[in-house]
Amino acid sequence: MSNGFETLAIHAGQDPEARTGAVIPPIYQTSTYAQDAVGAPRQGYEYSRSGNPTRDALQECLAALEGGAVGLAFASGLAAEDTLLRAVCKPGDHVVIPDDAYGGTYRLFARVTERWGLTYTPARVSDPDSVRAAIRPGVTKIVWVETPTNPLLGIADIAALAAIAHEADALLVVDNTFASPYLQQPIAFGADVVVHSTTKYIGGHSDVVGGALVVADPGLGADLGYHQNAMGAINGPFDAWLTLRGIKTLGVRMDRHCDNAERIATYLEGHPKVAGVSYPGLPSHPGYEVAVKQMRRFGGMVSFRATGGEEHAVQICNRAKLFVLAESLGGVESLIEHPGRMTHAGAAGSPLEVPGDLVRLSVGIETVDDLLADLEQALG
Repeated sequence: MSNGFETLAIHAGQDPEARTGAVIPPIYQTSTYAQDAVGAPRQGYEYSRSGNPTRDALQECLAALEGGAVGLAFASGLAAEDTLLRAVCKPGDHVVIPDDAYGGTYRLFARVTERWGLTYTPARVSDPDSVRAAIRPGVTKIVWVETPTNPLLGIADIAALAAIAHEADALLVVDNTFASPYLQQPIAFGADVVVHSTTKYIGGHSDVVGGALVVADPGLGADLGYHQNAMGAINGPFDAWLTLRGIKTLGVRMDRHCDNAERIATYLEGHPKVAGVSYPGLPSHPGYEVAVKQMRRFGGMVSFRATGGEEHAVQICNRAKLFVLAESLGGVESLIEHPGRMTHAGAAGSPLEVPGDLVRLSVGIETVDDLLADLEQALG
């Protein structure tokens, strides 16, 4: 019998501890392990970069939630991305990336891996034809997708892009951070690798930084596991434990995030000082029908454009009180930011530059009427 999502979130990889019966996996805060004999490590554990029981519990749970064969946990989302790129690609290879990608992902391609010889082409991932045109046959190794994208909340058709990538013998990699595995499971639609910043919704409490890869193919998982150990960007046992604690309430938190975001998006869409709203749960969103097909609900992220231009957008961010002015997203508290001057400042002057009048909200789980009142005063 297969278990439901919430059951997996609480139990996958998290059996009661054998010696004491503790229902919560222990924090194995150790760097090394006593071995039974030379060449005979106990249960395979030698050194905590290579393996740690707390991290193993998290990895097993992540794989179960995404419906993948192997899960791997890292020190951050970008550490996961960097490990994936260097494991799968070599100098001279090519990657298609979103023209609306997270600023840190763009920085990794534009300032780090490009110097190593990995080239990239931005494409509108909501348009399969744009992605197909960006592929370089025989050279493109990865089609990299965010859905929803950060910060404009574009929607990519995962199944369609999986078919395009596989026709070109490329992998489809989906950054599922904005949706979380509760709302969307890209492997079920043909994705090869799922990327997460577990700092965000999976951890859910703004108290731990981490990242993850979940893969469909066990062979690729083994190769990535080798690179995880060889490159060393693992998360520590306490970070893994905190992330596991957050996972247990992921389903109930995401439902509340979605409830609040739907109310706020509808409110903003009718506000005279808002020029446009990006939220995939609005029927007016161009990706609405695709989102309905592949998402359980539509998430807690909302972006909007201020009628008064960039200065108005900055003023809205500065006037907010309950919405905390901060980078990051996905915690229980609501956050507001100006992407052009904050998370995506590094993309200024590039094809990924975001509009100056854009405001991004990470809608938390507070009382929604309080959040609406704060936005009303902030809009001015």
